[in-house]
Amino acid sequence: MPVRKRYMFTGSVQGVGFRWRAKQAAFLYDCTGWVRNEWDGSVTMEIQGKEPDIERVLGAVRDGRYIWIEGMDEEIIPEEPGEYGFRTE
Repeated sequence: MPVRKRYMFTGSVQGVGFRWRAKQAAFLYDCTGWVRNEWDGSVTMEIQGKEPDIERVLGAVRDGRYIWIEGMDEEIIPEEPGEYGFRTE
């Protein structure tokens, strides 16, 4: 059963390949959504897919060589039916 979640990441998350890695992992694990840098240095991501696949995407991002996640807020939000792909904004 798919779920959609919104995450806000803080730490060393901009300029370190975070968005690229998230997009590649989302494609690999068949998740949809988007990821973007915020003005305050954080990164926001909305991701939709099966719970284990979302966890795999998060694991791939955490394993990024220069990525250091200091904080991560998670919120379950309504699904977006018919969404395709994963984009960077």
